Amino acid sequence: MQLKFIISFTIILLSGQISLAQAIKGFVYELNASQEKTPLPGANVYWEGTTHGTATDKNGAFSLKPDGSKNHYLVVSYVGYINDTLHIHPDESIEVILQNNKTLAEIEVLERAPGAHISRNDPILTQQITMGELKRAACCNLSESFETNASVDVNYSDAITGAKQIKLLGLAGKYSQMQTENIPNLRGLASSYGLSYIPGSWMESIQVSKGTSSVKNGYESVTGQINVEYKKPENQEMLFLNLYVNQIGRVEGNVNSSIRVSPRWNTAVFGHYSNQSAKFDHNHDGFIDDPIFTQVNFFNRWNYHSEVMEGMFGVKYLNEDRQGGQMDYYNNNEPGAADFYGTRLKTNRLEAFSKTGFFLNRPESSIGWINSYIFHDLNSFFGLNTYDATQHNFYSNLMLQTWIRNTAHTITTGINYNLDHFDENLNDSAIVRTEHTPGIFSEYSWVVPEKFTLLLGLRGDYNSLFGFFLTPRLHLKYNIMPKLVARVSAGRGSRSASVIAENLSLLTTSRYFIFTEKLKMEHAWNYGINLTQYVDILGREMSISAEYYRTEFTSQVIVDKEQNLDQIRVYNLDGPSYANTWQVEMKYELIRRMDVTLAFRYNDVKMTIGEQLQREPLVNRYKGLVTASYATNLRKWQFDVTAQFNGPSRIPSTAMFTEQYQMASESPFYTVLNAQITKFHKKWEFYLGGENLTNYKQNHPIIASEDPFGPYFDASNIWGPISGIKVYMGVRFLLKHDKL
Repeated sequence: MQLKFIISFTIILLSGQISLAQAIKGFVYELNASQEKTPLPGANVYWEGTTHGTATDKNGAFSLKPDGSKNHYLVVSYVGYINDTLHIHPDESIEVILQNNKTLAEIEVLERAPGAHISRNDPILTQQITMGELKRAACCNLSESFETNASVDVNYSDAITGAKQIKLLGLAGKYSQMQTENIPNLRGLASSYGLSYIPGSWMESIQVSKGTSSVKNGYESVTGQINVEYKKPENQEMLFLNLYVNQIGRVEGNVNSSIRVSPRWNTAVFGHYSNQSAKFDHNHDGFIDDPIFTQVNFFNRWNYHSEVMEGMFGVKYLNEDRQGGQMDYYNNNEPGAADFYGTRLKTNRLEAFSKTGFFLNRPESSIGWINSYIFHDLNSFFGLNTYDATQHNFYSNLMLQTWIRNTAHTITTGINYNLDHFDENLNDSAIVRTEHTPGIFSEYSWVVPEKFTLLLGLRGDYNSLFGFFLTPRLHLKYNIMPKLVARVSAGRGSRSASVIAENLSLLTTSRYFIFTEKLKMEHAWNYGINLTQYVDILGREMSISAEYYRTEFTSQVIVDKEQNLDQIRVYNLDGPSYANTWQVEMKYELIRRMDVTLAFRYNDVKMTIGEQLQREPLVNRYKGLVTASYATNLRKWQFDVTAQFNGPSRIPSTAMFTEQYQMASESPFYTVLNAQITKFHKKWEFYLGGENLTNYKQNHPIIASEDPFGPYFDASNIWGPISGIKVYMGVRFLLKHDKL
């Protein structure tokens, strides 16, 4: 009955009559201290006396159809700015410059847009990480893009291969939906090393959304969503170069170029090369501190736009050879036949995508179609363990967006399909899995500008291995006062676990996997509330955000290495499993041109392991963050400092080990300090920085490192930094198009 209702509801929505109207297009700007126009994203644009409106995009652009009346007055508003009302005509393209409601002297301090900020209009709690924020650290790839972020933690998964994983709302990154331009990505075989597949110089921005996300993007978001926006051909530099080197021999080079082929066509080419060939063993355990690797990455994309449609398509290719192990291990040694322990991962990955949108002759109405194909091939070994796997993924999403009664009430409905085919070979075991998942969804949005936004979604999916399931989600944003915003969310997330691919770090142990029962699909509920207050202090705006989120699993796959010395037992959850997180964050321009962030987060994450409810291992009980960024007059120099204060985490039990290999039950408190200096000179940027300047390192990160083929060897109990100070330097060169 539920499926029939969803189908009938969708058919009714699709049967609406389309009317003809001509859109009003324009841009909304603000003036910075140099009286230069800067796009103002998220500004409200609506017809006077109605709720028929829209919001500007990240470029300050908007497109709005008439509301059906003869109303010619358009209102443009933004919190903290003076409203502007314009008399316009249907064929007119307009440009609006909003004035700050402070005095001229106070406007002068607004020289830099905030590098990372909470979207004021999104009903889902979303932090926008801009290009300016990404440049506050070296940001060689996505895994190194969250150093100044209080919500996302990035840690090593093991001490040998360099694999990194994120944590959001206290849970591992597999419970966060990773996307590139709203296309699901970095899943399955890319789970363990995918964060290094996206170079920092390719990214335009990152959106970090907490809690369950929109049903338009699928059902996999449990704790949140991280979406990467690549640089677009129509607004990126004509030529961009970036060179990077650090003191342990890591070298990177990036080149981006965009070409305006015609008034309607634009293309961009991105190239990346990175290499580390030097071996270091600063902790004297006989193992390389950082793996040696070579990565080549290429991306070509095309964009097309006209009055009736927009489209983009692109192709990406990556080749990576990653090696680690003992200092005396040689590349030509075969797995299992060497006298020394080694690891090697050879990766080939191909991605292709297309996105097409058609504008209907009805306000705020369009049809969009997204398609994506990913091929991932991995050949690897970890000491005596061999793991070879391929993954084919196809994703398609067809959506219709239109309105009901007026544009304050919009509906997005559609169908999508996801195919995953895995062919995995672990030692002598072969695992072949094919999942077909068609789905249907509808999402209703009700917007009262500057007051209220409701987002209500429901989707139904059928997984060929696990059957039919529903995904309801709700998001509510309410402006209690002009500068006090409340957000509430609730919803369900589901996912199919790829146990081996998501836990490759456990192959760097002496244990072997045991599946004790047929695994179920994972399901969890997430609830959250956030309050954001904007306060004027000494003529500058401070933002204070307080939040609480709870994730509660009804079905979960447990990967347990604490019950047996020689086994990793995999089974379904039998008992409670939950994560509670509280976070407070403050951002303020402390003095002119100096932005400061203070944040504190507390985690209460527990799961049932071996019939006992206990703290989830390797999750910090709390974390503090302090960042400061200062730019000199005319932004000739910029100074950035970040301090991370990491609380204790539970270390997986080593009670079954002999006494010499037993670890403490809890990690100590530690601090990590990063800093960078950037010099700006016309088209050039020069930067010099350091990571982990406190030189804090986890003692003996590899258990039984002197006996890597023995029963106690384990390189996966990583709770802190495994290498010391890293000093780096680099240069960027930017050449813009004449009219950009």
